[in-house]
Amino acid sequence: MPNIDLPYVPHYVAAPPTKENLEYVDLAIIDISKASSEEGRAALAIELREAFLNFGFFYVVNHGYSQAQTTRMFDIADVPFSAVTDSEKQTYASTRKQDGMLQGYTSVEYTDNDGRVRDHLQQYCINRDVTKRKHPEALLPLLPEIQEFSEHNFFNVLHPILRLIARSLELPEDTLVNKHEFDAANETSVRFIKYHPRTEEEEAKTNNVWLKGHTDFGSITILWSQPVAALQIQIREGEWRWIRHMENALVVNAGDAIDFLTGGYYKGTIHRVVQPPADQRNYTRLGAFFFAMPNDDIKLVPMVESPVLQRVGIRRRCEDSEAPTVEHWRIARTMSYGISKLKSGKEKDVEEEIIHGVVIKHYN
Repeated sequence: MPNIDLPYVPHYVAAPPTKENLEYVDLAIIDISKASSEEGRAALAIELREAFLNFGFFYVVNHGYSQAQTTRMFDIADVPFSAVTDSEKQTYASTRKQDGMLQGYTSVEYTDNDGRVRDHLQQYCINRDVTKRKHPEALLPLLPEIQEFSEHNFFNVLHPILRLIARSLELPEDTLVNKHEFDAANETSVRFIKYHPRTEEEEAKTNNVWLKGHTDFGSITILWSQPVAALQIQIREGEWRWIRHMENALVVNAGDAIDFLTGGYYKGTIHRVVQPPADQRNYTRLGAFFFAMPNDDIKLVPMVESPVLQRVGIRRRCEDSEAPTVEHWRIARTMSYGISKLKSGKEKDVEEEIIHGVVIKHYN
C-alpha cells in the first residue's frame, strides 16, 4: 500500500485486460536487476542485442518499483487531466508550435489526423527536472513523487540500458551514459498521455488508427505497461502485431537517436496506436512514459569507434558533415508533427517528409 503520509490522489480505474484473442508479438524480457553484476551485464548485453535486432522492443522487469508504487504513479498521471480545468490547462500549454518545446499540455485541439479527425488525446510533458517549469496547482503536492519517478527512470532504468547497449557494441560501458547527462541541456522528460474513445464515424474516417506508424525521435522510450491494448509494432514482414500488457513491466524501444549513433545497427522500430479491442473501447487509455534524449549538443553521427559497427558496416542517414545535433533534430521533429504536409512515398500506405536532409516515414 502507498505510504499514508503521501498526498491524497483519486484512484484511476483502468480497463480490465482484454479477453480477445489478438496477434501478439513475442518480445524478450530483460531482468534489469541482473545488471548490478559484471556477469549479469555480460549476459544481458547479449539478450538486449538480440531483442533490438529481432523486434526493437522488449520488456524490462524487476526495475525497482513495486506494483503499489506503479499503481500510485498511474493515479498521479491522471491528475493533469482529471483535476485541472480547461482554462488552467491553457495557462500551461506547450510551445511546441512556436519553438519545439514539449513541456506542458498538448491538447486534443492541437493535432489532427489528415485534417479529418482531431486527435483524441491529451498530453502533459514534464522535464526530468520538475523545477524547470511551473505546474498546475493540483500537481504541486505531487511534484516530489514525480521527481523521484523521473530520477528512477533515468538512473535505474535508462542508464543500465545504455550501458548494455554500449557493451553490446564493444564500447566502454559509459559511452552512451556520458551522452545522456541528467544535468546537461536536453529534453529528457516524463510524459503522461490520456487517450479518449472515438465515435464510430471517427473510427471509420481514420481506419481505426489513433496515431500513425512512426519511430520515436529520441534515444530510448520507456512505457510503463498498462492494460488497454492499442500499441502495435510493425514486424519485418510489414505486418502489425499487438504489444501484450505485462503487469508492472516496462516496454522499451529505441528511437532515431540510437539509429543515428549506431549507424543503423539498432533501428528505431515503427509502431502505432490503434482502436482497442471491443471489450476495452469504452475506456480511456492512460499512459506513463519516459522519453530519453541525448544531450542537446551531441552530433548525431555513428560511433565509428565501435568494433561491432566496423565489422557489420555502417549505414548513415546523412553525411556526417550534415548531421544535426540532438537539439536541432528534436526541435525540427517536434515542430513538424501535425503541421508539415506529407507526401506519398514509394511504399504502399507510407507518407514521407524530409527533415535536415533525412527522410522520415509515416505509416498509415
